[in-house]
Amino acid sequence: MQIILVLCLTAAAIGSGLVAGIFFAFSTFIMTAFSRIPAEQGIAAMNSINVTIVRSPFMLLFVPTAILCVVIAVLAFLNWRGGASSMMLAGAALYVIASFLSTIVFNVPMNDALAKVSGSEPDAVQLWTTYLRDWTWWNHVRTIASLLASVAFVRALMLI
Repeated sequence: MQIILVLCLTAAAIGSGLVAGIFFAFSTFIMTAFSRIPAEQGIAAMNSINVTIVRSPFMLLFVPTAILCVVIAVLAFLNWRGGASSMMLAGAALYVIASFLSTIVFNVPMNDALAKVSGSEPDAVQLWTTYLRDWTWWNHVRTIASLLASVAFVRALMLI
């Protein structure tokens, strides 16, 4: 059981860390770059990313890491290990709630709304401005949560 736990925590630390890095790129330069180009081009680029990402290897990282976090939370409860289990639960909650679920609840609906806009419509500039602000804010949340989840999993590994 110890080997399974170590493998799960290691995979979750790597998975959530990689996801944090991808989100970090969007928060620190991709969305800023998009804000500097005309709205029509920014909308087209973001819509292209949103279509591409759901068919990319990113999904083979993002979703399985969430599933792994649920497994880790169950393992934490089944075999309570004090501080290690607390870190396991913290990492799992951070990733599943603040990274995975916030994506579904906030970012995806914004992406869906953006997909309905061509960029040449009269309201496109206002929608794009709002999208950039709100999507990026939620992306900051996802970035920080994924990074903290990775740290929590590493700390749990140190404690077991």
